[in-house]
Amino acid sequence: MTDESPRPRTAPVETGRANPVRLGPRSVAALLLVSAVGVVAIGWPLITGPGSQVNAHAQDAPWLFAGLLVLLVAVVAATISESGLGPKAVAMLGVLAAAGAALRPIGAGTAGIEPMFFLMVLSGRVLGPGFGFVLGSLSMFASALLTGGVGPWMPFQMLAMGWFTMGAGLLPAPYRLRGLAERAMLAAYGFLAAFAYGTLMNLAGWPFMNALASSVAYRPDAALHENLARFLAYCLATSLGWDLGRAALTVVLTLTVGGAVLKALRRATRRAAFAARAAFDGGAG
Repeated sequence: MTDESPRPRTAPVETGRANPVRLGPRSVAALLLVSAVGVVAIGWPLITGPGSQVNAHAQDAPWLFAGLLVLLVAVVAATISESGLGPKAVAMLGVLAAAGAALRPIGAGTAGIEPMFFLMVLSGRVLGPGFGFVLGSLSMFASALLTGGVGPWMPFQMLAMGWFTMGAGLLPAPYRLRGLAERAMLAAYGFLAAFAYGTLMNLAGWPFMNALASSVAYRPDAALHENLARFLAYCLATSLGWDLGRAALTVVLTLTVGGAVLKALRRATRRAAFAARAAFDGGAG
């Protein structure tokens, strides 16, 4: 007795990049919203002018941070629900987020020893911007829980790491770019983005450092150019060495072991067949 019913089979779809998390209209809108709120929440000291009413409510920042965290969770939820994230993508997201969280405490207390950034760059490159944003945010959240680093700064860290990882997936490079040329491009991006991440974190905490020397502290009554000069002096005095170490380590790891990690990630995505779609084989069984 034969079974004439069609049987599902997997038909691979050739795409330039695996996208287990796709950014659809709802998730893009949510991402733009939380990014806009994040930019305002981080950059308000350089946006508001002298005598602004915002300065009078500077100590309300923890409530703003809590609201930002809620928006971040909403972005992640919208991205996952709209993309129809399957079990394979969930498994890969969990593995990479756990790996990133485990890498972050390595070198704690030693300036710039943060290999987590290297993994985020390569993961964003292979798996695309949607997966990159979700991975970066969740990795930083898991890391905060692992290290006990939960605080009002955590939402900014999650958002900045989401941007950092998503940016690697948005790099305008041909899909066939491989080898040293690709690693050099990712190393250059990692170097610049590591400094950008440190600068964003500095700006998020700088207005609340009341114990700082007057020459680098934020002054609500000062003009933009004066506060900008103070902020640059603050970065040079407090975090330049750390940011340089983070950027240099990201470059070194990308150029040395990046090729092997990229191959492993691409092999895993091929086996997971994120881009495969179901087709039906009408042959008899």
